[in-house]
Amino acid sequence: MAPTIIVDSVSKSYQVHKKSPGLWGSLSSLVKREYTDVQAVRDISFLIEEGELVGFIGPNGAGKTTTLKMLSGLLYPSAGKVQVLGSDPWERKPEFLRQISLVMGQKNQLWWDLPAEESFRLARDIYNIPEPVYKKTLSNLVEMLNIGDVLNVQVRKLSLGQRMKAELVAALIHSPKVLFLDEPTIGLDVVMQKAMRDFIREYNKHFHGSIILTSHYMDDVKELCRRVIVIDKGHIMFDGLLADIVKKYAKNKVIEITLEDGSKKEEEVPRTKVAEATAKILSKYTVVDLTVKEPEIEDIVREMFGKQ
Repeated sequence: MAPTIIVDSVSKSYQVHKKSPGLWGSLSSLVKREYTDVQAVRDISFLIEEGELVGFIGPNGAGKTTTLKMLSGLLYPSAGKVQVLGSDPWERKPEFLRQISLVMGQKNQLWWDLPAEESFRLARDIYNIPEPVYKKTLSNLVEMLNIGDVLNVQVRKLSLGQRMKAELVAALIHSPKVLFLDEPTIGLDVVMQKAMRDFIREYNKHFHGSIILTSHYMDDVKELCRRVIVIDKGHIMFDGLLADIVKKYAKNKVIEITLEDGSKKEEEVPRTKVAEATAKILSKYTVVDLTVKEPEIEDIVREMFGKQ
């Protein structure tokens, strides 16, 4: 079976207007405009199989959103080949659009002045979903996201968490085979972030769709994604198991101890010296509790970017 997503030697560049500073520069640009090429994505390649939930991470401006827009057909690549479900996304064929969905945490696809359910009905008509299928899918999604009590509330009156849940229902009402999630938990509190992660996990498990997730919240990636693709300045730096990033870049572990007086201490030690360091700590302090932890994923990824 062919991979669900194929990205082969893909690049994307933009022409950006280059203006000289000052009044003279502004006047000159009216007569003759100069442009410079900005390379957003540089010769990237990866495959994603059916049912995979992959984290796509990197700093701001790394090329994450540009890649998702190429995969969903909003942008076309300057070079290389992109295929999703056997189709060229930028052709935007109806049969392709019925099988994908793109959720961007900072974009609103619901009608602001209408109840969320009205937007769901509009999606039903756009995707030509049979009424029994629509009702069953809506019921499942509403139950999974626990938003049955707000379906008839004006979208503008919903909290951010409620609105993001409704956005997910609108994006999934046609049961897409591929889901692109761009910062789906941005701006949410920690309780709502966890609720969204639980839903994404359950949706992937029950419907076996392929999901690409971008997020600045590393807890999203750590809890949901076994495989991660790390991108920086348009280049793919790593593609593999999240656990392998830890092995490759986290040379140390963190020993956390709780002392008899309730105070806590942390000590970072090389992986090969954990047993020796633990014995030394136990001989030096009266320890109530001791935990050996991996460093935070944020710190590991930051270390990756620093070495690049």
